Amino acid sequence: MPTKSLPSAAGCTLQDAGDAWDAIRTPRSVGLAAMEILGARCGGVAEGASGTALYFFVPVGTARDWSVGNTRALGPGATVTIPPTRRTDGPGPHWRICPGGKTWLTDPDALRAALGECMRVAPVPERTA
Repeated sequence: MPTKSLPSAAGCTLQDAGDAWDAIRTPRSVGLAAMEILGARCGGVAEGASGTALYFFVPVGTARDWSVGNTRALGPGATVTIPPTRRTDGPGPHWRICPGGKTWLTDPDALRAALGECMRVAPVPERTA
């Protein structure tokens, strides 16, 4: 039975993807570069607990057709740690860009283009595992 929200001691919640949003996980360096390219078009972006990945939130259904190397689409069946809105610094999960009413989701086509540009300029090796 999937959980909608499981709180943690740090105030973070574990939430299911595929309900209100899907997420795209990127390596931190690539995600930071994509954020720069997207600028004001970028929605909420969370940094994971380990500090090695960023999570971009996109419309539900995006994960189904996502195919961008060195990223991972998270849709139904996946969960993402969501930090409290006030948490904007690490260590641990925190917001790189806090979500707002109209800025929660990033347009998937714009994200795909930004990631393509980042990887064309500074390619990130594919994981083999």
